[in-house]
Amino acid sequence: MTLQDTPTTDGAVGAVVVLAAGQGTRMRSRMPKVLHPIGGRSLLGHVLAAAAPLLAAQTVVVVGSGREAVAEHLSAVAPEALPVVQEEQLGSGHAAAVALDALTEVAGAVLILNGDAPLLREETLTALVRAHQQAGDVLTVLTAEVADPTGLGRIVRDAGGAVRAIVEERDADDAQRAIREVNAGVYIGDAAAVREALTRVGAANDQGEQYLTDVLGLLVADGAPVGGHRAADPDDTLGCNDQRELAARRRTMNDRVLDDLMRAGVVVVDPQTTWVDVTVEVAAEVVLHPGTQLLGATTVGAGAVVGPDSTLVDTEVGEGASVVRSHVQLAEIGPAATVGPFSYLRPGTRLGRAAKVGAYVETKNVQLGEGSKVPHLSYVGDATIGDHSNIGAATVFVNYDGVDKHRTTVGDHVRIGSDTMLVAPVTVGDGAYTAAGSVITTDVPPGAMGVARARQRNVAGWVARRRPGTPGAEAAAAADDAAAAAATDTRTTESADRPPAATDDDQQGRS
Repeated sequence: MTLQDTPTTDGAVGAVVVLAAGQGTRMRSRMPKVLHPIGGRSLLGHVLAAAAPLLAAQTVVVVGSGREAVAEHLSAVAPEALPVVQEEQLGSGHAAAVALDALTEVAGAVLILNGDAPLLREETLTALVRAHQQAGDVLTVLTAEVADPTGLGRIVRDAGGAVRAIVEERDADDAQRAIREVNAGVYIGDAAAVREALTRVGAANDQGEQYLTDVLGLLVADGAPVGGHRAADPDDTLGCNDQRELAARRRTMNDRVLDDLMRAGVVVVDPQTTWVDVTVEVAAEVVLHPGTQLLGATTVGAGAVVGPDSTLVDTEVGEGASVVRSHVQLAEIGPAATVGPFSYLRPGTRLGRAAKVGAYVETKNVQLGEGSKVPHLSYVGDATIGDHSNIGAATVFVNYDGVDKHRTTVGDHVRIGSDTMLVAPVTVGDGAYTAAGSVITTDVPPGAMGVARARQRNVAGWVARRRPGTPGAEAAAAADDAAAAAATDTRTTESADRPPAATDDDQQGRS
């Protein structure tokens, strides 16, 4: 088949229905099941992302348990989606009927999805839509071939391969239980036909619920053409019913992400300990060391090195930059800049090209200019630091007065001495210095040396008087004795080396 012959899905799907009203009691969580996070999105968010490229004119999400939280989440991630409330959870068939009642006239087919299938991909849905178009069926169900079908509805086909029924395991005979093709819970069909069939779905079953699977049986009985499309990867169809399954889906999703990255030229040293959200962008030739987590909207430029043991959240890393054993959130790390080890970059931190934030440094709402350095053991908050400046060890930008935050400005080519306190608001001008141990409370002009410390005063004998009998007093006494002995030895030596005094006769002879 040529590209010209490949059917397009444009306009093929008129509406998308996502069933997300279940309580998810097996999750043992107060959070609605479909809002559990995995790989940078919620379960529901992944399903909506997979369906979005189909460009359906209408998207309806059926909500029930935790409806307020789900509706709020929808407004953030898919504001075009319409939440529809299923007041009573009477089964998947009832939920689908509620959704279809909320739709306006559907031009094209309706696609029905479960909201707890995060591994579902755009490619799988596109292939399902195309198979449905080509076959001209009234309804097509997505299926999967699995190694262990226990607990899943079996797809029963006739001798010609046509789908005839979906049989739940509790209703299956031995031959049907041996079938490994299962129902994935994804359907595409004619909206009017599905809507009409739903009006005939009963609740005569153990759960007393209306099952969406019954729609297929009713259409088959009507003689309508019904088909099944098998997913290329059965993992796409897996749902999440408890925390163990959620963890398994998370691992599968992460493996997929890392596989794609490695194929694109990213070096992942240890895939087992490296986690990357689906929302992250990583360029070729990036090196990810063990224990790295890239989360949210993080982007990493070509040739950068991250890790080991580093977490980046919603952070931009420039080309050739390095982040080692650090936690970074909502920050920008410029090209060739270095961070860590053991640093904490908080929101609003922006590092210029070749800037450095070294060991045990915390920053917040800071702009660090090109080539500037905060090498170690410092806190920098609410500050603008120019280019090629150096912040000495143990410097603190004192930005909070107990009520408001204030900003410090440090110019270009500035040298801040170790153990300096910069009490904001304050400015240190270009080329200025501060003396080590200073508390700077007023502006330092360009080129000046800011000195703000008391003159040192030594109180002799304080330890002997105030801490008698302590190891310190004993050490001080021993040091004094040693010093006195050394002084005596020096005087003795000098006396021995001095020439004898001249006699009167000697003096008279010289005279």
